[in-house]
Amino acid sequence: MDGTTNTGGLAITRTENATGGCYAAYIQGFEAVMTYSRPDEKTLVIHHTGVPFALRRLGIGQALVQRAVEDARAEGRTIVPVCSFVRVQMARHADWRDVLKR
Repeated sequence: MDGTTNTGGLAITRTENATGGCYAAYIQGFEAVMTYSRPDEKTLVIHHTGVPFALRRLGIGQALVQRAVEDARAEGRTIVPVCSFVRVQMARHADWRDVLKR
């Protein structure tokens, strides 16, 4: 499912193909991204989150994860957080754990 959604006041674009996809936010000429694969129809494996140094500490990485959580809920999917940043965010947000694949 491709599209742009506002998450936490930030426009985040999602592009997806048959095997995975990417969430991206464009701010002040910079791009923040989070990439994932889909080993099956019900699982998102998040591999990487990248936020440029100039945009760090603005909550952009967290907004990318939040969008993935919202999408996973809406689509009946679970998340496998391979990315260390996503693992930490999932641990910090107990309300997101319902989509965490166990």
